[in-house]
Amino acid sequence: MSSQPPTSKPQAPDHSPQAFHHSPHNHSVQGQSLEGALQQAGFYPLLVADVVDDALDGRDCLAHLVHLETHFDRAEVRRHITVLVLTEDMLVITHVDDQQLDEAGEQIVAQISTESVPVAQIRSVVLSYMYAQPQNYKPSDPVREVTLSIAWSGGQRLDMGPASCGDPQCEADHGYSGTIAQEDIVLRISAEADGLQAVQDAKLFARALRAVNTGSPTPVRHAPSATHPRPRMGVFANRLSRGHKR
Repeated sequence: MSSQPPTSKPQAPDHSPQAFHHSPHNHSVQGQSLEGALQQAGFYPLLVADVVDDALDGRDCLAHLVHLETHFDRAEVRRHITVLVLTEDMLVITHVDDQQLDEAGEQIVAQISTESVPVAQIRSVVLSYMYAQPQNYKPSDPVREVTLSIAWSGGQRLDMGPASCGDPQCEADHGYSGTIAQEDIVLRISAEADGLQAVQDAKLFARALRAVNTGSPTPVRHAPSATHPRPRMGVFANRLSRGHKR
């Protein structure tokens, strides 16, 4: 993964009216727009937005999931962002890391990858839930954590470990045992680290992905205005054209 220099700070969200211009096709089943989610994440939002917009190639966003991960590695703070965007026929995945090239943190590069997966090729969508104190569960209790696993390429992960017979005194060699998980991308979203809304957004995204993948009716989106034609210039085109002139 990449290294985020300790001296750098996340870009502050721009709350100006221009920064939150909404076109009919930048909304999704979630209450927050894709643009707003990138601004809230604050991880090079203009750069990430440009890359996502280019990868979408004019397609409309049905649902999105923006996941920013931060962890500490000795004296370094490492961050990276993953953006999933669902369209009617594609799942567009964007991953952005940054890397510090010098000790002063003045030279930084961003490493970006995008992948476009036809939804017809998606083989499985697995959503794992975690609830606290299940013995006291009530229907109003929120999910504390979800893990979203999506598989499309047939790749598998094998976790191996020494097998045992259950006898703590046994020293015989029982070989190895393991599990095979089919997955191409795995995102873990917890209420403690990311907030309850992020967990809810992950559930909504998985629901929308399942609906498109299985051919079920997709969740209702915000309808475009009947008096204005639907623009085809991309999710972020209006704001980014202004943002890059600053």
